[in-house]
Amino acid sequence: MRTTALMSTATPRSLRPTTIERRDLRPDDVDVRVTYCGVCHSDLHALDSAGPQAGLVPGHEFVGEVVAVGSAVTAFAPGDPVAVGNIVDSCGTCAMCLRGQENYCAEFPTLTYGGRDRVDGSTTLGGYAGRYIVRDSFVYHRPLSLDPAGVAPLMCAGITVWEPLRSNGVGEGTRLGVVGLGGLGHLAVRLGHALGADVTVFTTSEGKASDAERLGASRVVVSTDADAMAAAAGSLDLVIDTVSAEHDLAPYLRVLDLDGTLCSLGTLGPISIQTMDLLLGRKRLTSSGSGGRPWTQDLLDFCGTHGVTADVEIVPSADVDVALDRLARNDVRYRFVLDLADLDAELDAERDTLHV
Repeated sequence: MRTTALMSTATPRSLRPTTIERRDLRPDDVDVRVTYCGVCHSDLHALDSAGPQAGLVPGHEFVGEVVAVGSAVTAFAPGDPVAVGNIVDSCGTCAMCLRGQENYCAEFPTLTYGGRDRVDGSTTLGGYAGRYIVRDSFVYHRPLSLDPAGVAPLMCAGITVWEPLRSNGVGEGTRLGVVGLGGLGHLAVRLGHALGADVTVFTTSEGKASDAERLGASRVVVSTDADAMAAAAGSLDLVIDTVSAEHDLAPYLRVLDLDGTLCSLGTLGPISIQTMDLLLGRKRLTSSGSGGRPWTQDLLDFCGTHGVTADVEIVPSADVDVALDRLARNDVRYRFVLDLADLDAELDAERDTLHV
């Protein structure tokens, strides 16, 4: 099946509409017409780290509608509103997969783009496209009550903060801290508030205070203010750190109360801490990444009930390069989402003609 995708060219960070072939439906496959796809920092990193080369189709947080299903699919039907995240398959047999944590698959999960298909070995091409063929186990029911564009970032940024919120038991009375107010951070605030937590935001920018409060924060601490940080010492149960740049974690360990936990999500490289910052107060340092299938549907169900979506700026597919350049400058509040509804317009017209 042919579809139009935004594929990388030999020019750095440049994507152009290109006709690609999607596989024929396997018995457990779902054919999704993509309507909106979030633009993630991972997309930017993939395009930049690969250097100027052709053939990469980014996009791993998207929503759309089911067009067709394979012969063994029973949970979805044509017309269903759905969402797909950054994992489209896993081994299904390792200890982590059996516990619903496909994101930690021992054989490494198949990623939505740049991954290896577990059946034919081909490289997966992502959701910056008109259509996507995906195994039914990794398709999720999308609440119709929610704005679809605002749902797309839930499938990456949202689930990345949701798993640690849920696994740490955040609820009524939890004293939650969120470091950074970007794509992940703004969803951590909104979701934490919806769960009933008392939320404190740590930011280097005083100008984000009103936004943090709008999203559900009870207070904002400017992290460069030594007095404000000292006043916050020992006041929180859980801190979710979403800052992607290398930074000192010690100040955020010190704002934790006895047995508090700091979950570092943004920085993936080496870190350095003093053991005494953990020892004093019996504190824990942890991390997390993406989410398993049960938590992902749990997130969507919760958001449907509580009306939670991401704050997005919708960009026409033709302006994808502009969105990527602005994202590289952190010029977005808080997530770009590509409108891909018309990307396959010419191919759809051709299909309609063939079926007359």
